Amino acid sequence: MRRLPPLHALRVFEVAARAGSHAAAAAELGLTHGAVSRQVAALEAWFGQRLFVRVGRNVVPTPAARAFAEAVSLTFDRLDAAAEICGRPLAPRTLRVSTPTTFAMRWLIPRLDSFHAARPEAEVVVTTTTTLDNALRGGFDLAVRREPRIGTGARHPWGAYRAVPFLAEANTLVVSPSLLAARPLRAPADLEGGTLLTSETRPGDWSDWLAAADLPASLGSRRTFDHYFVALQATADGLGYGVGPVPVLSLDLAAGRLAAPFPEIVVPRPGYVALVPNDADKTSTLTAFVEWLVATGAH
Repeated sequence: MRRLPPLHALRVFEVAARAGSHAAAAAELGLTHGAVSRQVAALEAWFGQRLFVRVGRNVVPTPAARAFAEAVSLTFDRLDAAAEICGRPLAPRTLRVSTPTTFAMRWLIPRLDSFHAARPEAEVVVTTTTTLDNALRGGFDLAVRREPRIGTGARHPWGAYRAVPFLAEANTLVVSPSLLAARPLRAPADLEGGTLLTSETRPGDWSDWLAAADLPASLGSRRTFDHYFVALQATADGLGYGVGPVPVLSLDLAAGRLAAPFPEIVVPRPGYVALVPNDADKTSTLTAFVEWLVATGAH
């Protein structure tokens, strides 16, 4: 008979080792910090040795614990695959996806039907965050985030997550067709005297685009909103001119809800990546969703 460690403690330990702290594991698993600590302590008692040590103010896994956690993760992956093969291939699969709000509204949700058509047993639960909050908190299976801003020298903040790039992006001028008809733009300089709509979450968009168009940064008057999706709605309603990302807004442009009068003037932006925990349970639904993001982003 196999002498196995306590399985629940193994699950908690695997998340704690991957997340890098008991607090992060508690947030991901929906447990208290004390519950995580007790499970880890139970596993340490079973092994007869410490699995985590204190380094400064942090509690981190030992090298041996990291290696063991990787083996545990692979075992969980194999168990999940075996369960699908043996007992429940058509059972519902819930995939929790965390994304920036505008990306969810303008790109992901309008395209989700194509993923559901290929994986009818999957349920995708989308939660949103702002682009100013790249923190990876709460329970999710996959997170969509933007790479650090181009030219800042910022390091990728993803830690224990594997980043899969899937969508390049660039900014261009966008405007409602009604405003464009009332006030035609024959050249970028015709923006003089117009209202430029901006947001607190994307403060540099206009200065970057004006520089690309060889226009002064002081051109036009500004109206600022707290979130970009609000500024984008104001743009669609004809309250002023906006700077918008393509291809995230490609469906709005194709449907005529927005127009891009100078599509040749673009400013490259950091692209989107799918973030998967390095040692997460990589279910077939999760794997299929990442592959779908990459394939859809390529089109």
